[in-house]
Amino acid sequence: MATPRTSPTASSASASAVARMRGWLQGRDLAVFRSVADRHWPGADPLLPRLSRSANHGLLWFGAAAGIAALGSSARSRRAALRGVASLAVASAAINTVGKGAVRRDRPILDAVPVMRQLKRQPVTTSFPSGHAASAAAFATGVALECKGWGAVVAPVAVAVAASRVYTGVHYPSDVLAGAALGIGAAFALRGVVPTRGQLPAPGRPPGEAPALPAGKDLVVVVNRESGTATATASLVREVLPMATVMEVAPADLPAAFADAADQGRALGVCGGDGTVNLAASVAATHGMPLAVFPGGTLNHFAYDLGIETVHDTATALTAGDAIRVDLGRFRPGPKGADGADGYFLNAFSLGVYPELVNTREHWSPRIGGWPAGVLAAFHVLRGQRPLEAEFQGRRRPLWLVFVGNGLFRRVGPNPGRRHNLADGLLDVRVIHGGRGPALRLLAAAVAGPLTRSPVHAAVRRRRVRIGGLAPGTPYAYDGEVAHSGTELMVDKLPEALTVYCPMPV
Repeated sequence: MATPRTSPTASSASASAVARMRGWLQGRDLAVFRSVADRHWPGADPLLPRLSRSANHGLLWFGAAAGIAALGSSARSRRAALRGVASLAVASAAINTVGKGAVRRDRPILDAVPVMRQLKRQPVTTSFPSGHAASAAAFATGVALECKGWGAVVAPVAVAVAASRVYTGVHYPSDVLAGAALGIGAAFALRGVVPTRGQLPAPGRPPGEAPALPAGKDLVVVVNRESGTATATASLVREVLPMATVMEVAPADLPAAFADAADQGRALGVCGGDGTVNLAASVAATHGMPLAVFPGGTLNHFAYDLGIETVHDTATALTAGDAIRVDLGRFRPGPKGADGADGYFLNAFSLGVYPELVNTREHWSPRIGGWPAGVLAAFHVLRGQRPLEAEFQGRRRPLWLVFVGNGLFRRVGPNPGRRHNLADGLLDVRVIHGGRGPALRLLAAAVAGPLTRSPVHAAVRRRRVRIGGLAPGTPYAYDGEVAHSGTELMVDKLPEALTVYCPMPV
């Protein structure tokens, strides 16, 4: 059967239609460009050219990211800044490797553009698509995907930068629209590879019973005034929960303050880092009280794993009486030795180089940030330490590190990753075996992130762990605090032993 052929007349008509459409689009593009050039825009002449120049090489957006991270009071703000910069990087890479070479369009002729609007240095690259518009759209979209509030702040600036490229005469409107579309696409493509916090599955949430405390009535909050941003957070707690009792105390006075708070209120509140929250959790569990956590420390792992990032998150749960039950890790003997109470942990318990790593990290994190401080601490500690000798699960061996997590961590490095189930009844046990070579690999794993990348790393899940044959005075860490052991330690869990106020997922 013969294949039908397209007649020369039909092919010519199709090409003619495409040419007419292209001509019409180019005509409209030029008409809009000239309309913008001819119109007087009050206040725009001194502003838009400067704004356009400030966005060269992404400098405006790097500054905006630094401002968001510095002014934002939550991890959500820092994530928004990081995602904005990462989205910008993806968009810039796409523009420079594919976009500019795909359509070699000449820049507009500047005859119609007033001289005072024109940039002092004209771009030399091709016009389509607009790299400035792509970067602006990518940054704003990336920020908004993590934090809508900051996205609303950044969006008008991004629109102004995109408009400035037409206003100054360096791009046609279609160049800007195509660049903006590419930037938005880059932000969503990045989200497909690296999900936002809101896309991650919610942690395991067995419901707990807790009284609703509107405005913080019958809530007593103990604040560690020397912990991270606790003092500023305490002021916000007083504003959002005016009926709550807020006590700001020094670290040495925390045990007595928590004991008094447990006798005064129907629920116990805590504002501080993980070590302060650990102390509050042991008191709340002992008294059978629900715990309200306000993140005010440097790292706040437990609060973030609950999905609590701001005072308003906790206040919402208090008002509704929303709470969940979580597991409580336990180690015996506790920090006070065989004659004292058991020790508890909400996040992790560890032996080996980790306690010294925690001390070094806590020293540097207020100055350079958590992750850089963790890497610096890993390098510093592993350079001069030797593995400890211990009997682990019935076998004596040299060990660089024993990490016991309260629930399964997604990754373990200088800073542990997120947990998706806070009531799984199991311990996440990670072990780094001894030797000089493994020390170097452990450092590489710490820099890269997950310890699961180390070939000398073993990971198992257990309900209890026994560690014996320890030299008396061996340091160990629990929730960022450091204590010293006897000759033996037993680590296990108290399933669903603690009730914590927590906003329910919508």
